[in-house]
Parts: sequence; C-alpha cells; structure tokens
Amino acid sequence: MTPLSEQFTIPGPPDEIWPLLRDPALVASCIPGAALTTEQPGGVYQGTVTVKFGPTVAVFRGEATLTYDDAARRCTIEGRGIDQRGASRLLVSSVVTANGTDTTLVMMDGGFNVTGPLETFAQAGGVHVARALMGEFAKNIARVVEERRAPAAAAAASPSPTPLSTASLGAGSLLWKAFLGWLKQIFLK
Repeated sequence: MTPLSEQFTIPGPPDEIWPLLRDPALVASCIPGAALTTEQPGGVYQGTVTVKFGPTVAVFRGEATLTYDDAARRCTIEGRGIDQRGASRLLVSSVVTANGTDTTLVMMDGGFNVTGPLETFAQAGGVHVARALMGEFAKNIARVVEERRAPAAAAAASPSPTPLSTASLGAGSLLWKAFLGWLKQIFLK
C-alpha cells in the first residue's frame, strides 16, 4: 500500500465540524468527482469517483465501510473500487480524526493501492493526486461551514449559494496541483 498522511484545518471548533464530517452525503458532495449512490446497513456506502486525465476518464465504482467513534471524533474507512472498464482496482484504508479547540485539525492517515493499467500512474503521482483532492475537499467543507454560519436573512437575500466544486478534477487542474505537490516535496524537505 502507498502510504498517505494529510492534515488540514477547518475554521470552527470540533463540536461544530465533526457532525459535518460524519455526514457521508455531505462529505461526498465536497470531494470533486465523488458521488454517493447508495447507503446499506452496517455503515456501507456505495458510490463513484471520477478523475479526468486529458481525454481519458477513470470512473471508479465501489463501496466503503465507515466506522465512527464519536467520542474520539474518529472515522475508520475501508474502501474498494473498480474502474468502469474493469481493468484497474483500488483499495483504500484510512483513519480520519478531528481534534482542536477553536479550529478543527483534520488528520488522515492511511494508504491506497491501485492495480491494473492505472497502477504506474498511481505509483508515480497518486499521492499528489490524493493531496490535490484533499485540498479541494478542505476548501469545500470550509465553504459549507461558512454558508451554514451565514444569517438566514443573508441567505434569503442571496440569489443562490456558491456551488461546491463537484465536477471531477480535470487534467490541467489535477496535473498542475500534483506537479506543485511534487515540487514542494523536493524543495521543502
């Protein structure tokens, strides 16, 4: 498994932020290219994640089992997926925690494994792609927090809320963010 550890902060105390992070539909809506399609008993969720690489589109269908420990503000994620062509497989294992006082530090520790035609790309740049997705997620969840804090009068006066970035990350954006992550890794060690 390729290890992946990321962290980011969300403005607001964990008591306010954890219920949002505990909502699988909201979380999926904040991840570019992700869609939650079905909830099954036992904390099993089915969905898709779409990533574009130039003219190629990889759509992974799969399921994730989410196990929550509300007292510790921790979620254990075990997921697996297969791309729409059936040639590449994805396994994900991660633990997400939310801690802090005035702001919430969200930490994700785990890893992923990709087999099949996308394996070479995943080994070369998968961590940077995952970091780009986490960065977009962090921006989107912070926007949700901000919108929920807005007074009801301001929300009523606004024609419509700013839509979340739910489209898949396109090749240009994705590769640029992955490239910047790679540069930071080399030069900021």
